[in-house]
Amino acid sequence: MFAGRYGAAVRCPDCASIDDRVVDSRLSDDGRVTRRRRECVSCGRRFTTFERLDEQPVAVVKRSGEVVPFDRTKLVDGVAVAVKGRPVHEDAIAAFADAVEEEVRLGSGRVSSEQLGLDVLEWLAGIDHVAYLRFASVYKGFDDPEDFQREVGLLKATPPKSA
Repeated sequence: MFAGRYGAAVRCPDCASIDDRVVDSRLSDDGRVTRRRRECVSCGRRFTTFERLDEQPVAVVKRSGEVVPFDRTKLVDGVAVAVKGRPVHEDAIAAFADAVEEEVRLGSGRVSSEQLGLDVLEWLAGIDHVAYLRFASVYKGFDDPEDFQREVGLLKATPPKSA
């Protein structure tokens, strides 16, 4: 077994043995840290360890090639502007932002700003066509009314769901 060599085992602070047993485990109040009370099988000393999830950071690759940390607030705020005054609940926006962040985190940990925009457009197309058009007009840089007409034509094939 390679546990001692690769850090999966915990060394006793007294005798340096990696043979221990967990006596008690408790989650912290927010559930992000696990406190484990351990006892060394070799010398009997009890000690405490804390486990924290080391999450992979999520990054956004901008069109310029610059890599910046993912900012969930920016995503939520951008969608909130598009849905302002529309029948889309803020919980739906939060759930969407959570899903996007989790998908990126489970994947490569990086997403292009272009892909983020396309994800928002796809989600809004299924939720609210007016919000979709608002977001698309900024994201795609509409210059004239024909741009709106083209997008409306694309939307006719996507009936909205309730948010």
